[in-house]
Amino acid sequence: MEESKEQILVKRLLQKEEAAWKELFGAFSSNLTYVCSRYVSEREDVHDVLQNSFIKMFRSIESFEYRGGGSLKAWITRITVNESLKYIKQKGDFKSTVEVDDLPDLPNEEEPDFEEIPKADIMEIIRSLPDGYRTVFNLYVFEQKSHKEIALLLGIAENSSASQFHRAKGLLVQKIKEFKMSKKAQYE
Repeated sequence: MEESKEQILVKRLLQKEEAAWKELFGAFSSNLTYVCSRYVSEREDVHDVLQNSFIKMFRSIESFEYRGGGSLKAWITRITVNESLKYIKQKGDFKSTVEVDDLPDLPNEEEPDFEEIPKADIMEIIRSLPDGYRTVFNLYVFEQKSHKEIALLLGIAENSSASQFHRAKGLLVQKIKEFKMSKKAQYE
């Protein structure tokens, strides 16, 4: 059976071939920057976390186990998410900064309506959430972690994870309505 491009790249990475690392960076840096920026809001910090992620990949490539197509991408994405979480915890202001009284009432668990909003604007709206809310929201929605897994990852109670997710959704509903109203006002 012929080796895939991914398997060949992994072999080259294991040999610490500089060109292979440049290839990996070129192929995945923009996707990993996006992943990282879901958790870390400041651009300079995103670049620092991304750099730390690539250093971690370089130092731990021997632990990578090829499990089929896409496994390299999954592995480097997991490292980037973990490095992002590590940064947030070290920064120390992980706790949410929005009071419960500031949240809108959510009739019948209203869901954020992302229809007709460009992806870049959605990303900015998510990035504007307080760190705790944004982190839990990203882990639950994008990484598909359970509240139990999130609680273990972040060192918080399971019900805190669920509560922060609920509050994140409430803020998103509010921010999306404000965004749509401001866009509508621009065209009137």
